[in-house]
Parts: sequence; structure tokens; C-alpha cells
Amino acid sequence: MTEQLRSAYAECERITADQARNFSWGIRLLPPDKRRALSAVYAMARRIDDIGDGTLPPPAKLQLLAEARALATDPRAHPRDPVAMALADSARRLPIPLAAFGELVDGCEMDVRGQTYDTLDDLVHYCRCVAGSIGRLSLGVFGPPAGASAARRADELADALGVALQLTNILRDVREDLATGRVYLPKADLDVFACSVAALPGGDLDPQDGALAELIRFEAARAWSWYDRGLQLIPLLDRRSAACCAAMAHIYQELLRRISADPAQIMRGRVSLPTRDKLLVAGRALLRGRASHG
Repeated sequence: MTEQLRSAYAECERITADQARNFSWGIRLLPPDKRRALSAVYAMARRIDDIGDGTLPPPAKLQLLAEARALATDPRAHPRDPVAMALADSARRLPIPLAAFGELVDGCEMDVRGQTYDTLDDLVHYCRCVAGSIGRLSLGVFGPPAGASAARRADELADALGVALQLTNILRDVREDLATGRVYLPKADLDVFACSVAALPGGDLDPQDGALAELIRFEAARAWSWYDRGLQLIPLLDRRSAACCAAMAHIYQELLRRISADPAQIMRGRVSLPTRDKLLVAGRALLRGRASHG
């Protein structure tokens, strides 16, 4: 590895350590080559997300997203960009489906255009773009199982796990997203529970006599069903990759459990896990991976 490439990977790992929050605990469980590759994937995804979440006017964001699409799907054409350099090297060594970055950009474009979601199917399509894509990119790093049929199934399960994680994110961030003008909960579900996502004068979400809490629990139950499917991916992976995937998923499951137990938490602020709890989840995932592949 050249010094320039080593420096490029170091930058990706720095971005991951600084900004990945929940994901970094799983990434640490990978062997060095896969850890570097997944950090490169994350660093590129973070760059795309930051454009969508930034403060520029929509036309400028859409232009930058178009440029990011070209960069991420063909990183070899941009050898002076350290993240692109690391990603290109990773994709040369591992079967990373770079086209999936285009789907991530599609989802960010939905955010920039202020798209809302009438039905669950509409929301799942968005989740597949912004998170199922990351699941499939991660699977390329982990290594899909041998055989076309098994690889297709793993791809579908990685996509489902991404949907589960994104649904958890959406529930965790309902209050925060509203402050930026975004509401992801499907209109059809809001209508069924006869509620809306609205803020009180102090900034907390209006509980609407418990209707919003009922809706949050309903949506959480849906997310659990996506975990039930997506977590079937773990036995298909090698030990270290399985531990990484399990650590990421179980951190988000714990977030979802806390949200389900007390939906009022997300009406007041952002739910998060203390570092100690994340470390425990990651450690348990590694031990379970050793036991299951013993």
C-alpha cells in the first residue's frame, strides 16, 4: 500500500470514528482490510448525506448531489480525492456494488425536494434508497455467500436490515426532523390514528392525548418485523462480519426498544445509548459470533 493510499484510508477511518456514532462500534470488530473498506463506504455515504442535510438552497444541493453521484459510482475517475481513492481501492479488492450509491443519492434528492410519504410502501421505497443501499454496500465488504441464489437472498436480507435501521432512525428523529420541515411518518398512518406531527410552543411534540404515542408504538412494531427478516443475514456471514452486523443492528434494536417502552422520550428530545451500553452490545455480538462459528 502506498503512503498516499494509506493516508486516504486514515482519513476515511477518522471520518467514521468522528461521525459514525452507532456504526463505528460494529466496524471496529472487522479485520483491518474490511474495516478500512467499510470506513471508505461510510465516508462516501456521509459526504452524500451531509449535502442533503446542509444549509445550501435546493438547486445548489441538487447540483452537488449530481457531482457526488458521479464521484461515488466511479471513484477511479477522481484519483485526487482521498475518499474516492480509498473507495476505488476497496471496490477493486471486494465486490462492492458502487451503483448502490446512486440509490442513496436518489433518497437524498427526495429530502431536498421535500417529498412526503402517503403510504408505508412510499416510505419503504425511501428507506431502501437511503439505508437498504448501505446494507447492500456493506454486504459487498462483508462478502456475499457463494452461489447466485444465496447471494441474491443475502442481498435482499441486507436491504431489509437497512430498512429496519432507517425506520428506527425515523422514529428516533421525529422531533428533530420536524424542526427542519421533514415528516416521514406515512400520511395514511397519521390519518388512522387521527394525529399529526406538530410542535408545542416550547418545542416538544404535541402528544395529542396519547394518539402520537400509539402511532409511534405501531410504527415500532413494523420496524421489529423488518429486523426479524433482516437479521437472517447474520448466519450467512463469516464470524467477524457477523459480529459487526449484529453489533450495528443490536444497538439500533436497543434504541427501538427504549422508544417503544416510552414514546414520550422522542417527543422531548433525541434518544441515544450511552457509550457503555454500546460497548456492551458490541462485546456481546463478538462473543455470539465466536460461539456460532466455533
